Amino acid sequence: MIYRNGNILIGNKPKKADIRVENGRIAEIAPDLRGEGIDLHGLTVLPGLIDMHVHLREPGFERKEDIASGSRAAVRGGFTQVCCMPNTKPVTDNKVVVSYILNRAREVNLCKVRPIGAITEGQEGKNLAAIGAMKAAGVVALSEDGKSVLSTKMMANAMQYAADFGLKCLCHCEDSSLVDGGVVNEGYNSTLTGLKGSIRAAEDIIIAREICLSESLDIPVHICHVSTYSGVQLIREAKARGVKVTAETCPHYFTLTDDVIRTFDTNTKVNPPIREEKDRLAVIAGLKDGTLDCIVTDHAPHHEDDKRVEYDLAAFGISGLETSFALSYTALVKTGELSLRELTEKMSRNPARTLGLEGGVLEVGAPADFTAVDLNEEWTIDPAEFASKGRNTPFAGRKVYGRVKYTVVDGEVKYEEK
Repeated sequence: MIYRNGNILIGNKPKKADIRVENGRIAEIAPDLRGEGIDLHGLTVLPGLIDMHVHLREPGFERKEDIASGSRAAVRGGFTQVCCMPNTKPVTDNKVVVSYILNRAREVNLCKVRPIGAITEGQEGKNLAAIGAMKAAGVVALSEDGKSVLSTKMMANAMQYAADFGLKCLCHCEDSSLVDGGVVNEGYNSTLTGLKGSIRAAEDIIIAREICLSESLDIPVHICHVSTYSGVQLIREAKARGVKVTAETCPHYFTLTDDVIRTFDTNTKVNPPIREEKDRLAVIAGLKDGTLDCIVTDHAPHHEDDKRVEYDLAAFGISGLETSFALSYTALVKTGELSLRELTEKMSRNPARTLGLEGGVLEVGAPADFTAVDLNEEWTIDPAEFASKGRNTPFAGRKVYGRVKYTVVDGEVKYEEK
């Protein structure tokens, strides 16, 4: 198969060329290749996007999302690989659940689904999960996502044991005793709305702890969905002294401020909370200088009944797979904060490197995973069009640039905009 006439992102700028695919891999990239093909004229071809932080909800919460609907959302958003978090029911803390997820993903046959295993049994923080068995079954990382491992000793043991199996811990950083029921960022807007706030220290304290453990044990660690200016600075300083820490953030942390909670729209309720302008600017600065390695979605789809309640009672989370690239391109590349190359590194190469996954690059011999987008197309986010079961987004009605036209996985078209 030949994919023709695409503006292929090789080096710093897209160059017009064709891609020849053989046996699911890129066999050649050159102009005017001969053979049967698909014309990508006018489209920019990027390495397949990789989201290392999604919730596919299956098994157990298929009312919110399942592997089929989540995979459809992924390829519609340009993602060729997604890594799914373990807070399922039953929890992904053993090889049986891992195998189930992988088997379902093969049946669906859209994007590549990479399971993430729980750090502790049942995510209860008491005993380490069966890490070795899960690694053998196919997990690519460990996380207690949705909560932190509160025992520092348990976390240290987990990092050491995970490292023995070549796995990395992805850390949701939250001191629940400080959050104490907070649902938004503590500040002017929490006071204005009367909603209970959560202070930055609740996130920062655990970020600092994980950095200290990484430094003392000389074991890599990854910090999830960074939202605070002080957290960015902690990670920046740690990297400067050689700590093996990587970190991610999400589009809602560099596109929104907590002004949005004044509407009491529960689609703005996310954990950690959307914070203030100085935090938003610090997150952008962290992306620019490499403090923050990856952009992820923290895709957290919910049934409308979980959001159509009082703000305090609503579920945390945003459905983000289908809007992430366009939001990031519009907010970061169109504004000159990042180059297109830098953005794709945050959304493709760096996630692959962080987790040791194959892919994330456009080069001969690599998996033929790529995304073709129209960077000039302006469109309006409409959750009614989502492939995800979750329509919970605070971005409804927002105009963005960058429309995914094709998503190709192992050389096969898995999504084509009709």
